[in-house]
Amino acid sequence: MQSPFEMLGMQPQFVRAVEAMGFTQPTPIQNAAIPAMLAGKDVIGQAQTGTGKTAAFMLPILQNLQPGHEAVQALVLAPTRELARQVADASIQLAGEAPVRILAVYGGQSYTIQKRALERGVDIVVGTPGRLLDLISQKVLDLGQVKHLVLDEADEMLEMGFIDDVEAILRELADERQIALFSATMPDAIRKLAKKYLVEPTKMNLSPEKLTVSETDQRFCRVREENKFVALTRLIEVEPVTSALIFVRTKARAQDIADDLARAGFAADSLHGDLNQARREQVLNRFREHAVTLLVATDVAARGLDIAGVSHVFNYDVPQDAEDYVHRIGRTGRAGEKGVAITLLTPRERSRQAQIQAYTRQPVSEIALPSIEEIRARRDERFIEKISGQLIAGISQQERVMIEQMNHLGMKPEEIMIAAIRLARAAEGQLKAETVSNEIHEPKHVRLEERRQVTNKRSRKEDRFPSADRAMDHSNRPSERGRHEPAHEAGMVRLWMNVGQTAGLRPSDVVGAIATEVGIPGRAIGEIDIRDDYTLVDVAEQHANRVLRETTGKYKMRGRPVHMRLAD
Repeated sequence: MQSPFEMLGMQPQFVRAVEAMGFTQPTPIQNAAIPAMLAGKDVIGQAQTGTGKTAAFMLPILQNLQPGHEAVQALVLAPTRELARQVADASIQLAGEAPVRILAVYGGQSYTIQKRALERGVDIVVGTPGRLLDLISQKVLDLGQVKHLVLDEADEMLEMGFIDDVEAILRELADERQIALFSATMPDAIRKLAKKYLVEPTKMNLSPEKLTVSETDQRFCRVREENKFVALTRLIEVEPVTSALIFVRTKARAQDIADDLARAGFAADSLHGDLNQARREQVLNRFREHAVTLLVATDVAARGLDIAGVSHVFNYDVPQDAEDYVHRIGRTGRAGEKGVAITLLTPRERSRQAQIQAYTRQPVSEIALPSIEEIRARRDERFIEKISGQLIAGISQQERVMIEQMNHLGMKPEEIMIAAIRLARAAEGQLKAETVSNEIHEPKHVRLEERRQVTNKRSRKEDRFPSADRAMDHSNRPSERGRHEPAHEAGMVRLWMNVGQTAGLRPSDVVGAIATEVGIPGRAIGEIDIRDDYTLVDVAEQHANRVLRETTGKYKMRGRPVHMRLAD
């Protein structure tokens, strides 16, 4: 029986490659783009990340390459380093057994490596506009024989200020070339670019009804600005989150929220413009490997991200426009998997929410903020699931000996069970019974001057929230307590660590490193008090010896070998 990809005109070797990647049915954009590009036509595809557009443009390019050609034959422009790498990696897989040379070029990577690869000969180059122009100006990259050009995520390149660079690259191409332009949205500047450089393109436009993926369950929760953090933590507690992106407005806010989540016992980190490339790649790798479950990011920092398996997207701040909303939630509910997108909606953001719904024409259901009782019930449920899993594993001889020893000591089974439950759940944060208002309309008695005072106060704190709004007991800030020693929680042991503020240490570094290197859950790490030259960390009692045993300089934090001991 003929494969659906063969029916589109693809050769068997590329069909085998795409099927080896787990794809048996073409996506809508692939059904439309592959035949048109195989026929040599210019293409405009309105498609967001996660719709299969990489295969849509790369499969026909691979099939149309001329064997034995020494010069670069195809060029793909991407807005970010991450997307350039992802497209290049996917292209290598799609090439399968075909002897195709593919190179990714982007800033932050050695010029020498890229130059040597180009000198040896490359068939397809995938790169960011800035680095491509650098290589062109140095006479290292010649585009005179490029027959296929792809502009991937063109609207992102426009928004990031690359449109002039893109035009400069287009002017380097020969007159006879095929151009494919893919963009989630079609701003006027992109339409003008397409009209200027594309010849009678075949257009594949998704209707507004299809702008957001049907597999994504879109919800919103009404909440006041001052209650956002506690609302987020409650939602994370009750939702089946395996991997989540949390979008915020600013770089400072991204770092603060990530730090607060780490203090609250969640495996969280941040992604924003102040991170250098090495740190950025480290964060993304930890997120892909699930060493970090929650990634707090700004829109600009998350441009071009293509990470599989994101179960949830949280809009901590409502985006400025509907197109950004589409980009955000497009990172979940992909490849046929279900996803969830939840927006925290404050009274001042309701007009933007209405604009988003009018633009996407997709249903967005309202949900209530989970109660403390619901969170406790969900914790109990998860704990019982873990117990059930352990029972399946059976009982070892050593465990039987321990049971006999406890029986000899006169311990009753019920007493042993209670003590074991308390020890096992010691790392869970204690829930505070604060009342969280999710009323959408502000009370009439709130005067304009009072609102201004609240706004000014928040601005001075750079969007950081008071500890009374935290969901967990161990989220109190050292700066709010003064420099005296805080009392740590019951069931926790205080440890001293030799790395502190002078090394640029943040709470998310502490949680991430200890949880990853030692192999304990993030929730087992409690209060984190970062001083100038050292840090005090609370660790659940049952994990303390393991942390001490594994933290004797074996791993580094901010470039320094980490040593830990019991605090004085």
